[in-house]
Amino acid sequence: MKNKKIKKIILLKGKRKIVSLTSYTFPISKILNRYCDFILVGDSVGTVHYGMKSTREVTLDMMIAHSRSVKLGAKKNLVLVDMPYKTYQNKFDAYANANKIIKNTKCDGVKLEGGKKISKIVSYLVKKNIPVMGHIGYLPQKSKFFIAGKNKTEKKKLLNDAKSLEKAGAFSMVLECITPQVAKEITRTVKIPTIGIGSSKNCDGQILVIDDMIGLSGFYPRFVKKYSNIQKIIENSVKKYCSDVKNGKFPRAKNSYK
Repeated sequence: MKNKKIKKIILLKGKRKIVSLTSYTFPISKILNRYCDFILVGDSVGTVHYGMKSTREVTLDMMIAHSRSVKLGAKKNLVLVDMPYKTYQNKFDAYANANKIIKNTKCDGVKLEGGKKISKIVSYLVKKNIPVMGHIGYLPQKSKFFIAGKNKTEKKKLLNDAKSLEKAGAFSMVLECITPQVAKEITRTVKIPTIGIGSSKNCDGQILVIDDMIGLSGFYPRFVKKYSNIQKIIENSVKKYCSDVKNGKFPRAKNSYK
């Protein structure tokens, strides 16, 4: 039986837009816990926090460590975890690694990149009581950036991928960088929620990388709306601190510990 948090997400389809962001730390997840419908511990942590060239370099241990931190800050939220590259090449490895994630983090489920090709793996995990979110379109772990769904062949494949994941038991799926028309058709066709990233408003919900959205990562695709400029705020604070130290204004000479 699906847990209550997952059922809540499924029931939002057709009622209102589903809201999600990535998180990799305890302080951020405490904030997101108050506002988002679910939190994703994304393998984007590799490029965002570790300066890696791609998400392929992210390890299972890294994901577990960050997921533990996020889960501590997210008491009421559904928390999902990206399975890293090459940790779900077959159903047995997928189950062993997904089970390790769930047991060590107490998170609620995992996300896998791929469509029909991984449907048997998804089905196996679901039968083993591990909730799965799918991910189709542009797959950061497996390909260079592209916009998916530009022609009839791609459209047919994406629809087939979406239907295959739904049939396999995925409770929702991310649609990444898919054309608006195809995203709309997938969302209309499947009964499970679609979560868009760079796939227009035609999805059941939206997700962004938190560091992109707050202006900290320095990476801003066209589909990202930057809601603040935390990078500039941090820089100004550091400059002020450095100036105060050099000019003897910090720490204060008196009452430093009051």
